[in-house]
Amino acid sequence: MTLFFAILVPILPLASGMILGLFGRHLGEKSSKVGVSALTLAFLASLWMLYAVSVDGPIQIIFHPFSSGPNNWLQFGLFIDRLSAVMMVLITSVSTVIHVYSIRYLQGDPGYARFYALLGFMTFVILSLVSSPNLFMLFVFWQLLSWALYLILAFNYSHPPAYQNAFKTFFVHRVGDVSFLCGLFLTFKYFGTLEFTELFQRASEHTQMISLLPGNIFDVSAVTVITLLIFVGAMAKSAQFPLHVWLPDTMDAPTPVSALMHAGIINAGGFLLNRLAPFYALSPTTLHIVFVVGALTVLLGASMMLVQNDIKKTLGFSTMGQMGYMIMECGLGAFALAIFHLIAHGLFKATLFLGAGQGIHAARDEPKFPASSAHEPVRPPTQLTWVTGLILTLIMPLIILMVAHDMLNVPLQDAHGAIIFLFFGWVTASQAMFSLYRLHAVASWKVASAMIGTLFFIGFIYLWAGEAFTHFLYPDRGVADGFFMSASLNPQVFDTLVLIATLLILFGWVIVYTNTKGQTILNTNWLLTIRKQLYILLINRFYIDLVYLRLGNSILRWAQKIAHRY
Repeated sequence: MTLFFAILVPILPLASGMILGLFGRHLGEKSSKVGVSALTLAFLASLWMLYAVSVDGPIQIIFHPFSSGPNNWLQFGLFIDRLSAVMMVLITSVSTVIHVYSIRYLQGDPGYARFYALLGFMTFVILSLVSSPNLFMLFVFWQLLSWALYLILAFNYSHPPAYQNAFKTFFVHRVGDVSFLCGLFLTFKYFGTLEFTELFQRASEHTQMISLLPGNIFDVSAVTVITLLIFVGAMAKSAQFPLHVWLPDTMDAPTPVSALMHAGIINAGGFLLNRLAPFYALSPTTLHIVFVVGALTVLLGASMMLVQNDIKKTLGFSTMGQMGYMIMECGLGAFALAIFHLIAHGLFKATLFLGAGQGIHAARDEPKFPASSAHEPVRPPTQLTWVTGLILTLIMPLIILMVAHDMLNVPLQDAHGAIIFLFFGWVTASQAMFSLYRLHAVASWKVASAMIGTLFFIGFIYLWAGEAFTHFLYPDRGVADGFFMSASLNPQVFDTLVLIATLLILFGWVIVYTNTKGQTILNTNWLLTIRKQLYILLINRFYIDLVYLRLGNSILRWAQKIAHRY
């Protein structure tokens, strides 16, 4: 029964896509019933799979094994462990909601059946990717995901920017995929296998070196080179700087596509790093680079989000920043936290995109939407809310440390992983405090109460993620601790990062307070000049897109000259 459900989860969306692709024109708007029914059954089957692997352990099915000979790496099948099962539940649940949402949203569109066919096929590709038993099959579906994304982004092919931006996305992904493919070649060359378990074992037992210069002058660990090459592929899929340029320009696709892309497809990089977590743990250098790339992506994505005037682009840059957090957590060894972040972001970002689509749809139907109405004057925030937010931000680390150490028996001395979880909990709760402080029209005691409740809720969630969820994904004793030890930063560097984050949060409360009093410390002439220049840089995305465009044109002209010469 378990094997049947394991096969059923990816097969149902594929069957739905094939039926609608062949007979969608005849079914018309009844196409939605086929898609919704298939995804609902797939969601129920994925729930069963999550329960089954949690109780009985991983499930592996090999359809076409080549046990001997030079093609022993050509194996297709399914490998479903707890990580795969969690991802399956997330993918099928979000896809089911999107299928239901699209019934009315795309009603009357000439490509109605084609949309549902592509949506079913894309869901099948993502499910197959997360359940791949080896790197070869994972790479095959990694490629198919790029093709499926191109087709569905170019859904509105009568609109030139739609297929132009779809091609841009496809090209950026090709850059990452070429790097990924090079990593696969080197993996098989130096370790002789693409099977996950065998690869991790051989890499841990035998140190392989790659000479980057003749005469073995500059030798580098093969694991470091391979993990960096594969990470470039993850950067492209998960919109990490500087391969993020495709994400903001994918908003010409239907809103349900944006919801699925931002809730499922863009998470592929985080899943890939988790699937190869034991391999990445062998290279602290790669993990440090992953951390730096993720941190840069967080800063740039969040900054560019602040200057957008398009609701979907705002959400797009928000996704870029959140994916930066996910990658940064992987770089710190908190692989389970990255999956938790991935799930939480997928659920709320899909909801936000569907809500934005509803607002856009209503605005098209009624030009005066939202209706203008008389609002009461906004009341300035009271001293109570500001003091509550500031105090909670300051004493939050102390509260979390006491609760974690005394009540939950979480060892904190020399526990780099526990500190990372608590630090992210503090930063997240501080961001929530700033958001709640903006509720000016609500009674101050309600806002203060919400701040206190939010503090304990977020603290509980992060402590649960640090203990129960981490143990659920990586149940083997010492595995998660090994990840943190491999990714551990120099203590002085880590303390400096914590200090900088603390000062920025306190500086934010000072700015909030002075703005409330009608004063601001940012209105000096030289600061205003810097703000204007920074705004120009942010609205133009730091001119990175322009640099890529000119570089592409130069390469094209160079290639044309060579072609004419010969």
